[in-house]
Amino acid sequence: MLPPLAPGLERRQLLVGEFVLEYVLRRSSRNSIGFMIDDDGLRVTAPKRCTLVDVENAILAKRNWIMTKLDERRQRRAARLEKPPVEWKDGARLPYLGGEIMLRLYAAPRNRTEFNPATRELTMGLVSGATELLVKERVRNWYKQQAEGLFQQRLDLYAPRVGVQYTSFSLSSADTRWGSCTVQRAIRLNWKLLQFSLPLIDYVVAHELAHILEMNHSPRFWAHVGRVYPQYEEAKQLLRRRSQELPVLWN
Repeated sequence: MLPPLAPGLERRQLLVGEFVLEYVLRRSSRNSIGFMIDDDGLRVTAPKRCTLVDVENAILAKRNWIMTKLDERRQRRAARLEKPPVEWKDGARLPYLGGEIMLRLYAAPRNRTEFNPATRELTMGLVSGATELLVKERVRNWYKQQAEGLFQQRLDLYAPRVGVQYTSFSLSSADTRWGSCTVQRAIRLNWKLLQFSLPLIDYVVAHELAHILEMNHSPRFWAHVGRVYPQYEEAKQLLRRRSQELPVLWN
């Protein structure tokens, strides 16, 4: 059973050739029909004045692009899931800020976590009977804590450069969607970005802040990104490539 949708979203189907295309429709005050493809499939945002026929005709007009992108997304996801998962044991190597850190585990009277930037070791004391699942969750929590502080810092650095103010910031846990921005100027950033180098994190930060000015991916949007992050095209391609190369830490 599919999970329930948030208010204002509608799950629909459209026959495209011999393929039944499922998509999520959202109505908004935007002036044109927009398409976004993520791990959940196709999302369509349409003006409130558009009829369902208008929406479906727009999908059919873009069907080649949509089907290609959906197939690419499925292939990338399958390739990632085929990678062997990390073994959560002493000496495991974990991706962190574009490099690697080593997980060190030892028996202790109480659970504790410390990170040594000089040795790049994440050390965890474990009480007797600690399970692999506990280690995995503690590492996840540590990543989230580090991500929250770093992302806040980068947002505060780039917001004045973009010339915007955001209203709130929170972490997301999406599979491969790295960030989002709402019309209320609320920014969400995926904590798993902490696996990438700082320049790639900065690209996502600049990207989402630029959406406060343009809620689309038009030339004007990319011009805003380019003002503060001129190498955005290279970063976009590298982010896509690196996301396929990383080991599977959390499914």
